[in-house]
Amino acid sequence: MPFSPAQRAASLHRLAVVIVLGFASGLPLALTGQAMQAWLALDGIDISTIGFLSLVGLPYTFKFLWAPLMDRFELPGLGRRRGWLVATELALAAALFGLALLEPARSIGVFALVALLVAFLSASQDVVIDAYRTDLLPGPERGLGASLNVMGYRLAMILSGGVALIWTDPGGGWTWPGVYRFMAGLMAGLALFSALALPRLVPVPARSAPTRARNDLLGFAAVLVAVALGGFAAHLWALALAQALLGPWLASTGLAPALQQRWAELLALMLGIAWTLPLAAWAARRARFETLLEGLRSYFSQRGAAAFLVFIVLYKLGDAFAGSLLTPFLLKAMAYGSAEVGVVNKVIGLWLTIAGTLLGGALMVRLGLWRALMAFGVLQMLSNLGFWWLAVHGKGTLPGLVVPAFDWGFVHLAAPTPVDGGLLIAVAGENIASGMGTSAFVAFLMSLCNQRFTATQFALLSAFASVGRVWVGPVAGVLAETIGWPDFFVVATVLALPALLLLWGLRESVRALQA
Repeated sequence: MPFSPAQRAASLHRLAVVIVLGFASGLPLALTGQAMQAWLALDGIDISTIGFLSLVGLPYTFKFLWAPLMDRFELPGLGRRRGWLVATELALAAALFGLALLEPARSIGVFALVALLVAFLSASQDVVIDAYRTDLLPGPERGLGASLNVMGYRLAMILSGGVALIWTDPGGGWTWPGVYRFMAGLMAGLALFSALALPRLVPVPARSAPTRARNDLLGFAAVLVAVALGGFAAHLWALALAQALLGPWLASTGLAPALQQRWAELLALMLGIAWTLPLAAWAARRARFETLLEGLRSYFSQRGAAAFLVFIVLYKLGDAFAGSLLTPFLLKAMAYGSAEVGVVNKVIGLWLTIAGTLLGGALMVRLGLWRALMAFGVLQMLSNLGFWWLAVHGKGTLPGLVVPAFDWGFVHLAAPTPVDGGLLIAVAGENIASGMGTSAFVAFLMSLCNQRFTATQFALLSAFASVGRVWVGPVAGVLAETIGWPDFFVVATVLALPALLLLWGLRESVRALQA
């Protein structure tokens, strides 16, 4: 049945909004991820500390705990989704401005706390954006919508990652605090866009058993108290237990004492989480945190729910492991210049990611969801070998090119910048494959959500998806220093295999989801 002009205009409006919201989602992520790593690396912070500071991304893995409040409560004036979106974006603007006032080398602890606040607000914004996008797009538009969302997301990372590195290169005329102040202003502009330009959603039918606001607030408070108590208790015993468990083995390895301490701290972190999460789940049940519990029950009632969660953790694990310390690898280990990394890894590479995303969205129409996940997952796995090759052979092995100096007003390159051929090929392969995999993965996540609990369920699923990106950082930093960069990228490649084997076993369940 052909669409009327009004229906086509509404569809284009929805898809344009999805692009802008993807941009809003991607902007702060780079500012607590790879852009922050570049700032810290150039400020003289060591690789192990940078790896542990990836833990500021913890809110991305726990956002499902407060997502139910965003499902349950509505801020006055703008509706349930738009109200929360404007509030989180304005708070993000303020937090980014606060980060710009700090110097990492002088106050790394305060810097980490403010970066943690930025990540918390960014994760909260993602909760609302993911729920709004899933509620907004009808089924036939979700594949294309997922691709356009990732395109906007990657465009933001070009700005906050690649262009920011060019700005801060010697001769670029910018400092890192200046970059963060600019990004704060941009977030404030996005809040204005969200208030004025987003379509209103059709109200969701009332639930058969409405939850009481008091129970949800008490339940959330109980979970926070449980997490705080669990973390404090783990602080008292986890490190001592980890040192007792690992001490004899570490003493026999000949590792430097600083690295031995990092491994013990890493095990202590895992023990603390293993203790705290069950305690938080018990508190949610006892306090009757119904929006969270109902959302989880609704998700786990579907076929293959638990296996899907395991797959969600594993699908991007190898990709996340290889990329977790990519910026320090290129700047420190490979000794590439800041402008060269900015041009290749953050600008050219991210444009290639956008191309891969759009190509993935187009191929999904023909391949279907399961075949797209499998084909793009294989490409993601193989793309990690490009960085293994680069670590083994070094720079200068393949002929490169020279990017001429330019001045586009908002960004300029002060001098012609040589671009290594091996770096260009490795980044191109990884970014195209990652873009294709992400487009299929986001469409897969949307297909798992029930509209009554979109914020809660998508937050849960995307929190599991971010486990790799957040939690591999400490492991990656210690492992890279222990085994060296070539073996590190081999490990990253092998880590992609379990997801593909699990996906093969889930092929009928994934096909049923699409149907």
